[in-house]
Amino acid sequence: MTTINALCDRYRAIKSAVTETSPLVIDTQADPQDILEAALQRIRASSDLLETLHIHSFRNGDGQDIPHLTHALYLLTQDGCDLLRVAQQRLLRWKPAA
Repeated sequence: MTTINALCDRYRAIKSAVTETSPLVIDTQADPQDILEAALQRIRASSDLLETLHIHSFRNGDGQDIPHLTHALYLLTQDGCDLLRVAQQRLLRWKPAA
């Protein structure tokens, strides 16, 4: 029988959650390659958005553009870091096949 503690150990809430119940979680027992791929996807999207911002100017932009963009960058980067942390912990416990 699965206990509440076992579920809490397996599913880790992401830090970017803004609610008390954390509906978005990381399955710490997922394949480490899948965890790394999810992290890479978010960090790449964050990097691409930063590159776009670097190239374009905001002369004609709305005053709300910058808070919206920084919020998106925060979510992508924080989720990517949370995923990398889980992947790192999994890999540190990894043992090669005998």
